Amino acid sequence: VNDNPSHYKITLSGIVKSPKINFQPPFLMLMPVPLDVKTKTAISIIPQGYLRQSRIQVKLPELELEDGDWICPFSVQFPNGQHITLSSDGTNKELICLISFRSSRPVSLLENISFIDEEEN
Repeated sequence: VNDNPSHYKITLSGIVKSPKINFQPPFLMLMPVPLDVKTKTAISIIPQGYLRQSRIQVKLPELELEDGDWICPFSVQFPNGQHITLSSDGTNKELICLISFRSSRPVSLLENISFIDEEEN
């Protein structure tokens, strides 16, 4: 550097941490209700490692009934928004998600609800 023929070698190392989300509670069991009555509950989505804002999308399961009809008995709402944001202390803010179930037909199921960020994680 500055006309000095000495060579300098710099070694950099680091760990790449992929962002992730955790849920509280980690699984959800909704109580049986009469037909066409809504049941709902709230879950906390706890993002970790997001360095920039990202929006959470939800993929809800569709169910095929015995007669061939398809229904989507679940719905979700984010009362405070779906964006993962970074706090001033460098942590991600928790999101609240309301999950509802209503069906006019009798169903019993075990399904996954997928939460996906903008980068398809």
